[in-house]
Amino acid sequence: MIPSFRWFGASDPISLAHIRQIPGVTGVVSALYDVPVGDAWSRARLGTLKDQVQDAGLRLAVVESIPVHEDIKLGRPGRDRLIENYCASIASMGELGIPVLCYNFMPVFDWTRTDLAMRLPDGSTALAYDDRALAAIDLSRGTGELPGWATAYSPPELQPLLAAYHHVDAEQLWDNLGYFLERVAPAAEQAGVRLALHPDDPPWPIFGLPRIITNARALERLVALVDSPANGVTFCTGSLGASPENDLPAMVRRLGERIHFAHCRNVRITGERRFHETAHPSPCGSVDLFEVLRALRDVGFAGPMRPDHGRMIWGETGRPGYGLYDRALGVTYLQGLWEALSRSAT
Repeated sequence: MIPSFRWFGASDPISLAHIRQIPGVTGVVSALYDVPVGDAWSRARLGTLKDQVQDAGLRLAVVESIPVHEDIKLGRPGRDRLIENYCASIASMGELGIPVLCYNFMPVFDWTRTDLAMRLPDGSTALAYDDRALAAIDLSRGTGELPGWATAYSPPELQPLLAAYHHVDAEQLWDNLGYFLERVAPAAEQAGVRLALHPDDPPWPIFGLPRIITNARALERLVALVDSPANGVTFCTGSLGASPENDLPAMVRRLGERIHFAHCRNVRITGERRFHETAHPSPCGSVDLFEVLRALRDVGFAGPMRPDHGRMIWGETGRPGYGLYDRALGVTYLQGLWEALSRSAT
């Protein structure tokens, strides 16, 4: 397991020097955040990012993410050119020896929460989701009030995009994902890059849009779309763990070596399609991270693992869910579990 940490580049209040001081962390998860969606990432730009990380004594372990253009998800005529650009970006990763690409195939909206600062009993704040609150959001005002994505849509941009998805149901979205992977997976295999599709977050449809990467059956269907060792998943315990129907350790054991990256965090389910994020230790939430990590150890997982979202604690401000302190505690907790499991197996 490669203990890793998300870094948002020069705009991130958390520096590479901070990350370097977290015990055991050697990997950095980052991206080029100013490249327009659909453009190819140049080797030179990506190389500069890699050099920044290496100069800090760390390793660029994962690109998270190269966004997939909506025209690809919609199956529009211009998708072939966009897929060619995507393959070129993967080739740049391969030339630089960056081994894992995390991406998602969620229509329009990336990860979605309805409260960015839910107050927990201990005084910390956390990201939260409530389906009833989501239903009250007025999308005619655009996406400015919603968190989480590289792209924010104004009302004139959002409404035609939502209308376009009226013609795309779940099976059509699967077809478009298959079309994408049939072209991208061979490019990744040739480049020596492992694709790691992130589950939908939350793992159910929102705003009437299809979401397809939600459970064990979907993840198994994904890896079967293109039977290549390059075609795999990001196993996100928070996304998948928001649904009580998902047996996370069993899913790990079924996916095995197709898990290329792990996001390990905890959530507490508080009602139907309602949850909030918590501290990482298993007693804090609904996800038994000990059993998830036991399953990862049992299938021989040796890839990057990061703590993903955390609470805001000790008066810290900044990007919600991405403070330094709680995520540093989280990655240390994950390493402790991993060490205990590894020693108990010998």
